[in-house]
Amino acid sequence: MNKKESVVLQKYFSMCSVMSRRKSEEFILQGKVKINGKTAKLGDRVNPSKDKVTLNEKEIVLISEKKYYIMLNKPRGFVTTMSDEHGRKCVADLVKDIPARIYPVGRLDKDSEGLLLMTNDGDFANMVIHPSKNIRKTYLTTVRPNITDDQLTKLCTGVEIDGFKTRPALINVLYQTDDKACLEISIKEGRNRQIRKMCEQVGLKVIRLKRISIGTLKLGALKPGKWRNLSESELKSFV
Repeated sequence: MNKKESVVLQKYFSMCSVMSRRKSEEFILQGKVKINGKTAKLGDRVNPSKDKVTLNEKEIVLISEKKYYIMLNKPRGFVTTMSDEHGRKCVADLVKDIPARIYPVGRLDKDSEGLLLMTNDGDFANMVIHPSKNIRKTYLTTVRPNITDDQLTKLCTGVEIDGFKTRPALINVLYQTDDKACLEISIKEGRNRQIRKMCEQVGLKVIRLKRISIGTLKLGALKPGKWRNLSESELKSFV
C-alpha cells in the first residue's frame, strides 16, 4: 500500500470523528475492528478511498468535509479570533450560520475593519499568507495630522519597525485637510499592526484603517458584518 495514500488505523478513526486514537486502540486490541473483512491489528494502515473499515461489523466512513472560502467585512470592535477569554466580540459571532469550523486567513486588529478571508482549507490559507506569494493588500487609511512629502517618501521607500525595514509601499493621497489625510496604502507584507506601526514611525497616528482588497479580490459593496462565498474565478486568482 502506498504510504502517501494511507493512514494509521487509529488516525483514521480520529479523522472520522468516531473516537480518540487511544480509545480506538482498545477496540483494535479487542479484535472488534476489521479492514476489508480481516481482523485488524495495531499498526495497520488504511486507504480511506479504497479500504472498508468496520467496528463491530458497522462500517466507519470518512465524510469529506466541504471546503468553505468566504470573505467577511469585519466591523471595528471585533477581534480576529474564533473565541476570546476576555469576552470580546469575535469574528466567529458573524459566521455562526456556516456549518463548518472555519478560521481567519491572517488577521485584522480589533480597531481595524474590512476584508477578511476565512476558510477551513489549510492549504489555501497558507498559500494566501505565505510571503513568497507576494500578494498585495490595500488599505484605506485615515491619519492625523496631514502628511508631508518627507513622510510620504519614507513610507513609500520603507521604514524600520520591530527590527526590520518594511518593503516599498504604494501610497496614493486621496485627500487631506489641515489636520488629517486619507491614504490608500498597498503593501505585500502582513506583519502585526504593520500599517499602524509604519505611520507611527513617521509621526502619523492612524484613526481609521480599512482593508479594501487582497490581491485582485475587492471588498466592494459588502456591508459590515456580512459575508459571502468566493466565486470560482476569485479562488483561481490566488493560485
